[in-house]
Amino acid sequence: MDHHFYETQSLVTDPGRFAGRLGELSGDLRSMAAAARQLVFHYRADGDFAQNGIDADRIAEIDTRYAEPMLARVFELADLPLTADRAPRQRIVGCCRDFTVLFLAIARHQGVPARARVGFATYFAPGWFIDHMIAEVWDGGRQDWRLVDPELADGHVDSSDGAVIDSLDVPRDRFVTGPHAWQACREGIVDAQRFVVDPGLQIPMTRGWPYVRHNLIHDLASLAKNEMLLWDVWGLTEIDGEPTPAQRDLLDELAAATRPSDASQDQIQALYQREEFRVPQVVTSHSPAQPGPLRVTVQRAGFSAQSGP
Repeated sequence: MDHHFYETQSLVTDPGRFAGRLGELSGDLRSMAAAARQLVFHYRADGDFAQNGIDADRIAEIDTRYAEPMLARVFELADLPLTADRAPRQRIVGCCRDFTVLFLAIARHQGVPARARVGFATYFAPGWFIDHMIAEVWDGGRQDWRLVDPELADGHVDSSDGAVIDSLDVPRDRFVTGPHAWQACREGIVDAQRFVVDPGLQIPMTRGWPYVRHNLIHDLASLAKNEMLLWDVWGLTEIDGEPTPAQRDLLDELAAATRPSDASQDQIQALYQREEFRVPQVVTSHSPAQPGPLRVTVQRAGFSAQSGP
């Protein structure tokens, strides 16, 4: 795939009127990741809201979809340079997706090819593959993509084996992309029931085969520069019951096409144009901040387009 496609902003990562503020940062990978890490308070992983001086109603911030309003909220909370350390209450409430979106906005502003990957991390809960979104950055020296987790603190230890995870070069066996997860489950290498949003969350759609399928399709959307909220569903992500044999064959085709880091752009584009996979004008959002599902109109990009419905 042509990495130059990922040098420019998507409709999601476009910083809009805050582009000048992103110029405060250098194009150094560590500096960009450190800046993004300071901008988001993870609504589940970063502790109690009240103890961190965050009002409970700020949970609604997790549904902020685009980088420009995300940055507007960050600077409204504290008009500090992007290089500054921020107290938790001075960060937007979000999740892994928001660390990644803001990192992509910063990296792409610097002309660094960067894209989101949706999959599962093994370094949070021993024995489990945890729903996660991180970034992939083009490494010119390697002539390949490297995984970068802008949420992960320096020196993070995988409690399953004591390994220290390099957030700027996450090993491929520690973060499993959506297509890799689908193929591993289809081949019987890993039990699909180990793939979850959270081990303690018993909602069927957040674990097992439905969620492996969900992240496979979300990963394709990210490759097409439509970095969706992780609780958005559309097409084959929202079917009830088991996929038909024809649908499974199509999902197998998608996984085979998108698993390689040098996947064919033409093949991915062709798959993304299918109505089973393409992000529609209106998606259903199962936000943790809302009492029930919502129908939401979203901005969409074509695979090779920067704007337009």
